[in-house]
Amino acid sequence: MAAVNSIAGHKPSSIFKPIIGFQKFPDFSPVLLSTSLCYKTNSNPLKLRNNNRRTWVIESVAEDEELASPKTNHSDEATKPFLPHGSKILKELRGGDDDVKKMSSRAINASIVLGFGTLAVSKLLTIDHDYWHGWTLYEVLRYVPEHNWIAYEQALKANPVIAKMAISGIVYSIGDWIAQCYEGKPLFDFDLTRMFRSGLVGFTLHGSLSHYYYQFCEDLFPFDDWWVVPAKVIFDQTVWASIWNSIYFVVLGFLRFESSDNIYKELKATFWPMLTAGWKLWPFAHLITYGVIPVEQRLLWVDCVELIWVTILSTYCNEKSEAHTTENADSSSSSNPPKG
Repeated sequence: MAAVNSIAGHKPSSIFKPIIGFQKFPDFSPVLLSTSLCYKTNSNPLKLRNNNRRTWVIESVAEDEELASPKTNHSDEATKPFLPHGSKILKELRGGDDDVKKMSSRAINASIVLGFGTLAVSKLLTIDHDYWHGWTLYEVLRYVPEHNWIAYEQALKANPVIAKMAISGIVYSIGDWIAQCYEGKPLFDFDLTRMFRSGLVGFTLHGSLSHYYYQFCEDLFPFDDWWVVPAKVIFDQTVWASIWNSIYFVVLGFLRFESSDNIYKELKATFWPMLTAGWKLWPFAHLITYGVIPVEQRLLWVDCVELIWVTILSTYCNEKSEAHTTENADSSSSSNPPKG
């Protein structure tokens, strides 16, 4: 009781005098400091030890708070990339995707070429499969070319236009493939859409129009004199070559979804070079066409030579289209500069 009376006899200011020390710690609540410091008046040694530990913890925390760096701006952290080398990783991933696409396109192209090639060779070699019983290998190889020719003539008699359309479609597809390989593309890395467009033009237009053109040419020059063959060659390489080159160029342009103005400009720029390029090849080939080959067999001979000519023709057409596309891309990039 004496101890209690002695504590009660003190003034309140003497009891809470240590509270003034909270000014050293402006970041902490006065209630916490007053509570912890008031425990120093307790006479229990265990409580004093605990109180001293609490006071030391508060002082150490206050010192760490004073030495701590200023708060970081979370908006700056949001602008930082999640990965330090994220752009490089994305580029590598995109490059991997491009490689996968190239490999898949090459696999598709190779399967198409090998599939159609195997089908064609098997059809040619098995023309006499119903009569092979008892034949030797020599007899099979001997009669295969002759019997294939007989089958071709029978097809010409049955459906002449369809047979010629099929031949022209195959030749124009193979010719465009050769043109792409000549331009530097790998064997199975060709543009399948471009080859399909060329084959479509050959199938739908060249085969049918050539069938009627050679009939018209015979009706136009119904003579057997020596000058008929040179006259047919000149007519072929002026009138018919101009018409067919223009048809091929315009139809390919529309199949590429180009505008009529662009097609006209490209045709105007390439008309004369294509015509004169044909003069280096066709006059010599057409001396055989109109002088030796019968009318019904002319397209087959012409299509054999077309493998060379379609390569030239397709190269001309696609070079102008790619150059025009590059010019449009450059003009659009110059008119719309990148925003900094």
